[in-house]
Amino acid sequence: MRIARLAGRTVALTSGGAVEVPAEFEGRVLDRWDELLDWSQNATGGRPYAESDLEPPVPAPRQIFAVALNYRPHTVEAGYGEPEAPLVFTKFPTCLTGPHTTVDLPPGHVDWELELVAVIGREARNVPVEKGWEPVVALTVGQDLSERIAQLAGRPAQFSLAKSHPGFGPIGPALVSLDEVPGRDDLELTCELNGEVVQHDRTGNMIFPIPRLVSYLSEFCTLLPGDLIFTGTPAGVGNRRTPQRFLTPDDELVSRIGGVGEMRHRFRRTTP
Repeated sequence: MRIARLAGRTVALTSGGAVEVPAEFEGRVLDRWDELLDWSQNATGGRPYAESDLEPPVPAPRQIFAVALNYRPHTVEAGYGEPEAPLVFTKFPTCLTGPHTTVDLPPGHVDWELELVAVIGREARNVPVEKGWEPVVALTVGQDLSERIAQLAGRPAQFSLAKSHPGFGPIGPALVSLDEVPGRDDLELTCELNGEVVQHDRTGNMIFPIPRLVSYLSEFCTLLPGDLIFTGTPAGVGNRRTPQRFLTPDDELVSRIGGVGEMRHRFRRTTP
């Protein structure tokens, strides 16, 4: 099942097009995921749609977690040692945008960070690692866009603020149920900037895989249906290149994860 948002409505993306989900599920998609999964087996009557019209598949999550330094090559390029436990920060929900939008560039140096996003569908607290997949019902593609000057200026650094400008949390194109992702522990990630591959890795190379992240987060707070976990980015970000490279107006950023989907974003500079 692939669940998306189109024209303010929840739809299932099928081979026949977009099928609106029954009204009873609207606003409760993640709370009633298993029922929705059953309904989707016989969903018919799809209509054509443009991928560029898709909206964030989770429009208003209550909590967005993100993980720093979760791939060894990225940890090395950033100049740090391997963390002993997940390094967690938050992104604010107003940063979310859809899978095909134009993002406004604030002043500073805006960088890309392709990430697999785990979507929580069941309330969870103190989850054992061996059961870490159980609260997760879907996966989606994400970008943890980051303005590096503000992020790195303070002591401690301002991760959450610098990563929460409007449009700095693209997700999509859909919530992909786990039954459609048989290789969920080892997915290929590819990020392209203007046709050039700038990031490429596999999720199997995470230092802390999704079950470990879910278990760790649930030690501290209750995970709720609709929560998002940005699981970390591979090596290849712009601020660790020589020379450094950042997003500029009219750039096209393609974010692709095998079996999950692809996003395309462009950028523009606005004046105050």
